[in-house]
Amino acid sequence: MHSHIQKLADIAAKPSRMIIGLMSGTSLDGLDVALCRLSGEGLATKVELINFCTVDYDQDYKQRVKAVFSKRQVDLQMVTLLHPWIGLEHGRMINECLQQWQLTANDVDVVASHGQTIYHCPQRQHQLAEFGNATLQIGDADHLAVKTGIITISDFRQKHIAAGGEGAPLAVYGDYLLFSSPAENRILLNIGGIANLTYLPSSQDANAVFSSDIGPGNTMMDAYIQAYFPGQYYDRSAALANAGEINSALLAALKQDRFFALGFPKTTGPEVFNLAYLEQAQQQSSTENLNRADVMATLNRFSADMIVHAITSMTAELDQFVIYASGGGIHNPLLMQHISRALPDISIASTAELDINPDAKEAVLFAVLANECLVGGKQKFSNTREGIPSVTMGKISFSD
Repeated sequence: MHSHIQKLADIAAKPSRMIIGLMSGTSLDGLDVALCRLSGEGLATKVELINFCTVDYDQDYKQRVKAVFSKRQVDLQMVTLLHPWIGLEHGRMINECLQQWQLTANDVDVVASHGQTIYHCPQRQHQLAEFGNATLQIGDADHLAVKTGIITISDFRQKHIAAGGEGAPLAVYGDYLLFSSPAENRILLNIGGIANLTYLPSSQDANAVFSSDIGPGNTMMDAYIQAYFPGQYYDRSAALANAGEINSALLAALKQDRFFALGFPKTTGPEVFNLAYLEQAQQQSSTENLNRADVMATLNRFSADMIVHAITSMTAELDQFVIYASGGGIHNPLLMQHISRALPDISIASTAELDINPDAKEAVLFAVLANECLVGGKQKFSNTREGIPSVTMGKISFSD
C-alpha cells in the first residue's frame, strides 16, 4: 500500500478529525476559513467549530478574479494562470490563519476546498441539447496541498453533476446531516450572493428533504455598489437602500425572468443576475433615470420578495416550521426586515441557535463533505426526484 493511502486510512480510523473547511463565494469579499473537529458520519456526524476567520481579499485579488468571473468570453490564458495562483493564495491564507491560531500543518488532518466558482451553467440556463449541466471552480488543490503541507479534498461539485445533479446547492447534504431534528420542521436559509434554502422535515425522511437556489441574495446589490461607489463593496447597514424608495415598476420588471417560473429545484448565479439584468429591467420599466438610492432600495426589496415567494411556495402545506438563516445577507437589516414583515407568523433565527456561526456555516459544510469523503458512505442520503443524488464528493490531493 502506498504511504499516501495508508495516511488516508489512518486519518479515517481516528475517533475525530481536524478539518479546515474553505468557502469563497460569489461576493468575492474574502476566504472563509473554518477549523472544525468532526467525528462520526452520516446522521451521527458531530462537528465543533474550533476557530474561524474570514481573510479579506485585496483589490488585486478581486480584480484578477472579476476579469474572468461570470463572463461567457474571457482571456483563456488568464483562467489558466489563475487556477494554480488561487490555489497558492488560498494556501497562503490558510498558513496565515494557522500561525494566528498558533497551530501547525501537523495539527490539521485535511483541508476541504470549495475553490472559486467562475461560471455556473446548468442545462436549463444554456439550453444546448447536446450538453448537460456544468459548473467551473478554479483554485488548484494540488498547489494548495503542497503550499500548506496538508492533504486537500476539493472540486466537490463535479461528482454531483456527474450523478445527475446541477452541482448546487451542496449545502443540503451538510444541512441534513447536521441540522435535521425530530423536534421541528426546519428551513435552512442561506443568503449569500445567491440565496438558497434547504427544507428539513421533522420526520428526517430523506425523500422529503428539499433544496434549491432561490435567486439573487446580495449579488446584484453588491455589484451595483461596486460599480457606482468606488472603494465600497456592499451597502453597509443598508444605508443607501434605506435612503431610497422602492420603485414598483422596476420591481415588477425585475421579477419577470423565466427563472422564477421554473419549478424547484433549480440553480442560478451571477451569470444571470447581474448589472446587465438590472439594465434590461430598467429599460423595460422606463426607469433608467432612477436615482441610486431608489435603485438600491428596489434591489433590496427584489431579493427579499423572491426569498419570501420561495419560502411560501415550498411551505404551503406545512403548519409549522422554523427558519434558521446564515450568510452575509443576514447582516443587511433592511433585507431581513422585509423578510420578517412578509412572514409575520414565522420564527426566523440565526444558525447560531444551532451552535454554528452563521458566517462560517458554508465553510463548515464543506468540512462535513470532506469528512463524508473519508469515513461516510454507510448511510445513503438521496432524493433524486429533488436533484439530490447519493454520491461521495471530492477529489484528493496529497501534499507531497
